[in-house]
Amino acid sequence: MTEKDPSETWMWERARSMLEQADRLQRNFFAPQRPGTRHPSWEPPADVFETEGEVWVLVVLPGVAPESVQVELCANDVTVCGERALPPAFRSAVVHRLEIPHGRFERRVALPPGNYELARRELVNGCLFLGFTKTP
Repeated sequence: MTEKDPSETWMWERARSMLEQADRLQRNFFAPQRPGTRHPSWEPPADVFETEGEVWVLVVLPGVAPESVQVELCANDVTVCGERALPPAFRSAVVHRLEIPHGRFERRVALPPGNYELARRELVNGCLFLGFTKTP
């Protein structure tokens, strides 16, 4: 068995990395419309945590202005939507790498079964914290 040339291994690793990046961009950025969304958009990642009296939703929105975020609670779903604008200085720049999505975003997150009321909404360090209290 012969050892592979390190430059060959590097080349295939780089090619695999580029294919993964292209796939991620296609899924998260160039999707014309996601099922269940109202407009073409990208989806920010989200986490859901539940305590005895609350449900917390954390949505990652780096670079998004608080006033450009809308939150809608409907039954057991919360929808977070808005827009992440490309900074004005970058609009005429040559793009060498574009991994962070810009433009309209929309994320619908299912909450655990129950009745909820939005009690807290805070955008801190690029993360939107939504706190829902459980109601009877």
